[in-house]
Amino acid sequence: MFHIRDLTTNMSANKNNLKRQMKSTISAGGKQPKLTGEKGKESGWLLKEVAELRRAAQGCEFNKKRLRYLSDTQKVKQSSQGVLYWMSRDQRIQDNWALIYSQQLALAEKLPLHICFCLVPKFLDATYRQYAFMLKGLQEVVKECKSLDIEFHLLSGEPVHNLPAFVKSWNIGAVVTDFNPLRISLQWIDTVKKHLPSDIPFIQVDAHNVVPCWEASTKLEYGARTIRGKITKHLQEFLTDMPLVDTHPYCASRAAKIIDWEEVLSSLEVDHNVCEVEWAQPGTTGGMFMLESFIDQRLHIFATHRNNPNSDAVSHLSPWIHAGQLSAQRVVMQVKRKKNASESVASFIEEIVVRRELADNFCFYNQNYDNISGAYDWAKKTLQEHAKDRRQYLYTKKELESAETHDQLWNAAQGRRPQVSRCFDVLFGPG
Repeated sequence: MFHIRDLTTNMSANKNNLKRQMKSTISAGGKQPKLTGEKGKESGWLLKEVAELRRAAQGCEFNKKRLRYLSDTQKVKQSSQGVLYWMSRDQRIQDNWALIYSQQLALAEKLPLHICFCLVPKFLDATYRQYAFMLKGLQEVVKECKSLDIEFHLLSGEPVHNLPAFVKSWNIGAVVTDFNPLRISLQWIDTVKKHLPSDIPFIQVDAHNVVPCWEASTKLEYGARTIRGKITKHLQEFLTDMPLVDTHPYCASRAAKIIDWEEVLSSLEVDHNVCEVEWAQPGTTGGMFMLESFIDQRLHIFATHRNNPNSDAVSHLSPWIHAGQLSAQRVVMQVKRKKNASESVASFIEEIVVRRELADNFCFYNQNYDNISGAYDWAKKTLQEHAKDRRQYLYTKKELESAETHDQLWNAAQGRRPQVSRCFDVLFGPG
């Protein structure tokens, strides 16, 4: 049996604050803060502005502190026929440091550039909703690759079963991948590394965090207060302009296999009962439009209203950042350009940089990040002392997942109410 209090030590306090704010809003007649857009700006202005910024950043030097070599070999294999970016966590073309570095490496060696993504038919408890969002985002990636003369390959199955064979078949001279601190991803990296040819470099680039995880700290941090200063002192170095991934001048001798997306979707071994959501358009373009609306309409009230689920004050960017379709660094840089919203900008950066990157630190340096053994001793001691306390409400896992509880806020957070995305952002922050 499960009870809500045991699921998280913080949700109770957050929930009570939210309920008080909801009650206050309702008693005030449900009055909402005024949402005002940027005067004189047409829809789509952000995409145009960012395109210009990327173009202006062409030629910027890549900071090699963002990468680490996973292999002993560091030089691209001679007489090879391409550089491969193994896309995993960061599923986008632009504002992707791993792909930026891959292209720079390929240009330096005058080689074709390839991208591959390894699709497993089932991943943990991911449902059709998560897979459809990811795959539709990847369709946008494929379309952009075609326009840039970059070959995109969708490989079916776990990386160890197909990636090393792909490298040999296409005579790849270097493999670059992105960074993910979670256990399964680390296992994939380790097994692929063992099966790659010893004469090609295997390079990992942290394209997800503003400050690379291994640069922010070399140890498990206790909390936001211990990592905040470490991240902040690195921002000037890493919060920089990101150059454009441009048309690649060196083409592969043969084209990638055409992807049948309907067949791919039908091959998934996931729960199809959890359908797609209508409010979140998959892909980087959809994420950029959501970011634009946040900057125009909600950012100015973020600091004061973000914890009130009745006030549409949060970014709603979590799906795109989580799926790697939107760069957190790009989000930060665009938010910082907002005028007359310094308090909200600072508050948002605390959430999307410090708090979010603290989570990567926790997972990277704590092998027990997903079980009770990974908790601090004081937390385990407190849980043990109160293990036999009487609970007013007890629920099964199924009842909790099905939103069959006495608590309306909990039920809403399970997706049984329209404000689910708002509750998710309020309780857990972006990304």
